[in-house]
Amino acid sequence: MTSAPLAAVTGAEGFIGSHLTEALVASGHRVRAMAQYNSFSSYGWLETLPSDVLDQVEIVLGDVRDPGSVRGLLDGADCAYHLAALIAIPYSYQAPHSYVDTNVTGTLNVLEAVRALGTPRLVHTSTSETYGTARTVPITEDHPINTQSPYAASKAGGDRLADSYHASFGTPVVTLRPFNTFGPRQSMRAVIPTVIGQVAAGQRTITLGDLRPTRDFTFVEDTARAFLAVGTAAAEQVVGRTFNAGTGGEISVGDLVALIGKVMDAPLDVQEDSARLRPAASEVMRLVADATRLTTATGWRPASTLEEGLARTARWFTDPANLARYKTGIYNI
Repeated sequence: MTSAPLAAVTGAEGFIGSHLTEALVASGHRVRAMAQYNSFSSYGWLETLPSDVLDQVEIVLGDVRDPGSVRGLLDGADCAYHLAALIAIPYSYQAPHSYVDTNVTGTLNVLEAVRALGTPRLVHTSTSETYGTARTVPITEDHPINTQSPYAASKAGGDRLADSYHASFGTPVVTLRPFNTFGPRQSMRAVIPTVIGQVAAGQRTITLGDLRPTRDFTFVEDTARAFLAVGTAAAEQVVGRTFNAGTGGEISVGDLVALIGKVMDAPLDVQEDSARLRPAASEVMRLVADATRLTTATGWRPASTLEEGLARTARWFTDPANLARYKTGIYNI
């Protein structure tokens, strides 16, 4: 009897990582999930997954900045999904060295482990922020890279390493570049949980940064399916390639707030907080994906509309047990 394939996931305790872990188990995988080592032995969002899911998950504490941790995680894996990263753009202005350590050196450690162990496939996570403000829309994978924050620069550095390992050593890496993912369990460092969290906590005056930028928002379950799609597709379709994952639609932050107010049946007054504004030259004003390459290669398409995803996210955040995990009254960077 053939055992289920083993998927190794870095960043599994996080927002997208925990949803990917669920999706992998649902698709018949065993999962070895790395949560960042901490003195509380916390497994992050993995602790909230149903017991029948966790029965198929081996959770290990480690750190992608440590080569030994990474090699132990990947040993024997059929596919590695590398999601571990520092992602908050405002904090990257304060701690750029940390972003390089995690997003560049951490990625190097994963690539080295894949190469040494002969892991059959690595799915590396990029970000639409590497494109910067759109020069042409929708954004294809051939759009120029224009990193407007230390976070974006660190992610682009990891991307370039992944490309170079495929070119130099034949490392079987595929890069997925999600646009703005949202949904249950997301950090308050992102705009949708910031708004929904404030509304769920009873606030009707919402404090935000710039309302003009537009984004392409993808529901987290669709993003998780995109990871699965490139992780399980035939190698000749995906290995050595970069794929956008997005809906092809865009909405401004201001219009997004209005839509959230509609979904949550709450009249909202929005106030701009200068502390939440990015430096002017660092703000990415427009992002909208062209995911044709991903659809052609794997058949992936988003299943949820923005309004459907917002409704599901709002229901999750308005559960008192979930909302209690968040600090809605402060600016989370």
